[in-house]
Amino acid sequence: MKALTWHGRSSIKCEEVPDPTIEAPTDAIVRITSTAICGSDLHLYDGFNPFMKPGDVLGHEPMGIVEEVGSSVKRIKKGDRVVIPFTISCGSCWFCQHDLYSVCETTNRDAEVAKKVMGHTTAGLFGFSHMNGGYAGGQAQYLRVPYADVGPLRIDSDLPDEKVLFLSDIFPTGWMAALNAEIQPGDTVAVWGCGPVGQMTIQSCWMQGAGRVIAIDTVPERLAMARSAGRAETIDFKETGVYDALMEMTGGRGPDRCIDAVGAEAHGTGSIDAVYDKVKTMLMQETDRVHVLREAIMCCRPAGTISIPGVYMGVADKIPVGALMNKGLTIKTGQTHVQAYHDQLLTRIENGEIDPSFIITHTVPIDQGPDMYKTFRDKEDGCIKVVLKPWD
Repeated sequence: MKALTWHGRSSIKCEEVPDPTIEAPTDAIVRITSTAICGSDLHLYDGFNPFMKPGDVLGHEPMGIVEEVGSSVKRIKKGDRVVIPFTISCGSCWFCQHDLYSVCETTNRDAEVAKKVMGHTTAGLFGFSHMNGGYAGGQAQYLRVPYADVGPLRIDSDLPDEKVLFLSDIFPTGWMAALNAEIQPGDTVAVWGCGPVGQMTIQSCWMQGAGRVIAIDTVPERLAMARSAGRAETIDFKETGVYDALMEMTGGRGPDRCIDAVGAEAHGTGSIDAVYDKVKTMLMQETDRVHVLREAIMCCRPAGTISIPGVYMGVADKIPVGALMNKGLTIKTGQTHVQAYHDQLLTRIENGEIDPSFIITHTVPIDQGPDMYKTFRDKEDGCIKVVLKPWD
């Protein structure tokens, strides 16, 4: 089958790899009809994750048609149309029983690696390194789906792929980001990053009762989308200082809730800490550029909440922990517990409350995937979200 595979920093290939097969009675094989490139895929493309191996199949935002199921799979059957969450969860461990699917304690085949890095294992993830189980991803024509009675979301309507595909990751991620921000009715929420997750976060903030959403980025197309589709006020951080702008916009108090939808590769144009991070990452002395997190801590109003859906990889420093503690801030983070939210979010799509397809700017055959990784990373051609078609 065709698949996109990782071969080192800035090196993605579309090549033939073996078709997946049923390996356990709980497995399913899904023929992928649509899949997407996620912002967190770019962390792999840019070489920020040290646990990748050449030939790893990428991708964690797929959907398709069930081709085959293992002998113990009961909830889905051949011919069903399904969206696949990026989190691989067993459904029966303590964490899954408490709807904390992204920290499932049984599905990470590289649990010992994760424990050495983080103290505990977390769930296996599709297409996201050998610290997360080394599972082949969904930027391919077929995907093996473990624990198929727990993950896949069956789509019984005739809604097009583009409207439901993002239930695999970025829509639930934006939803959980807003939930973690603990938004109260009328709150002012600042969202750093207007990429795909940022756009879904903006939508989710409104649906959860925000009175005002302020979006921060510097890419014109992203800011325009945040204003039009997201109805957000915007700050271009290349044009104005974010702290000063937010203080002016909030009467000196600061946003009630701050959301870091950027993660490990934050840029801070001209800021001293951003230069510091760049040098440190080049010298392999830290893995993550945390300019946005520092800025959110400084900007958030006292006793406010910071939510972090943006993916971080390892270690960073110069975090203003004094401001964090003395201002009484709450920080909530995490990979998304997709299975806890996807049913209710599908209902919102079916009811016409939101159409997530507004975010798509490019739809191409999977063969063009390597070029689209670069286009997406370099923010060229107005690229905000790429959908790949494995069979075109």
